[in-house]
Amino acid sequence: MGIFEFIKNIGKAVGIGNEAEEIQAEIQQKLAGQVEELTVTYAEGTVILTGTVADQAAREKAVLLAGNVQGVEKVDDRLTIRAPEPVFYTIQKGDTLSKIAREHYGDASKWKALFEANREVIEDPDLIYPGQRIRIPQDL
Repeated sequence: MGIFEFIKNIGKAVGIGNEAEEIQAEIQQKLAGQVEELTVTYAEGTVILTGTVADQAAREKAVLLAGNVQGVEKVDDRLTIRAPEPVFYTIQKGDTLSKIAREHYGDASKWKALFEANREVIEDPDLIYPGQRIRIPQDL
């Protein structure tokens, strides 16, 4: 994402010489389940973050947690966002978008979102056909 600048002497106090460990512990504690394989390095006022985060919000929070520490003036964000595996579905005889939404999301009313996610291949939500392939977004 890039390098972010912070005011060096403002923020949470951490032990001198333990900056990386304390920043890493705080990120892992506050973003539990949202960050994997986190590595934090600190040298001369710059924190480097590497690892994988669940989404953009977790990425931004990790940068802010690292930057709002006394002695940190820059955060070099090298985090990557974990992308969900794409899910594709082949329309079967008797399928409707409501039926597919109920099967995949547990909510038939999400058929509209399923339609919007597939507008390029479905021109009319009432005209789907067996054998047609659509994607099932995982972020609904």
